[in-house]
Amino acid sequence: MNLSEHIHSNIVIITGHYGCGKTNLTMNMALDLAKVRDSVTVVDLDIVNPYFRISDSTQLLESKGVSVVAPNFAGTSLDTPSLSPKVMNAIEMAGKGETLTLIDVGGDPDGATTLARFKQGLNAAGYQMMYVVNQRRLQTTYAAETKELLDEIEMVSGLKGTCIVGNTHLKGETTAQTIVDSIPFNQGVSEITGLPVEFITATSTVYQEVESLLKGTKPAPPEVFPVDVYIKTPWE
Repeated sequence: MNLSEHIHSNIVIITGHYGCGKTNLTMNMALDLAKVRDSVTVVDLDIVNPYFRISDSTQLLESKGVSVVAPNFAGTSLDTPSLSPKVMNAIEMAGKGETLTLIDVGGDPDGATTLARFKQGLNAAGYQMMYVVNQRRLQTTYAAETKELLDEIEMVSGLKGTCIVGNTHLKGETTAQTIVDSIPFNQGVSEITGLPVEFITATSTVYQEVESLLKGTKPAPPEVFPVDVYIKTPWE
């Protein structure tokens, strides 16, 4: 899959339910896009969850040419919500076409409140907002409740989702069938929200098997983006 073909703006917001895997997805997207784009910036707007922040992977990202903008207290023992002025700068630069900015947002409406601060700038620059869904997470098992969560995120942030990314997984217990079985759920969310499924993901360990299972199926399934697991729990 050519990820660049699924990027429709120089600002891509990645949001979704806690535990859906959006931060790990952001990592994979940034590393993949850095291979073909002159400038990629990741903005860590997760000021809610102290354990799964993309800023904890700053060294790896920067070693691959990705710039990281994080809350002022990221990487310390403090958990005070503080947003760097560099966030707005990253949005403005993307609006001018000087960088591709990926924004990793804290889960659920609580995390989406940070986006509201930048609503005016984001609307002026233009954005793509990916709503990441994982059928195997509580509160997003059914299309209707998944839509309700998106509605809340949109209301709090003042921004609108533009597409869905199917990221169903069971961490280390994920199989190819887990991913294939989630496709009807992704389509159900698409139908109830009116948003297209941009792509689905599969961990690199089962990616080839997923591709094999989907080959020749009708209607044509969404493209599959292979992802590695970078974001892990503290006890892993």
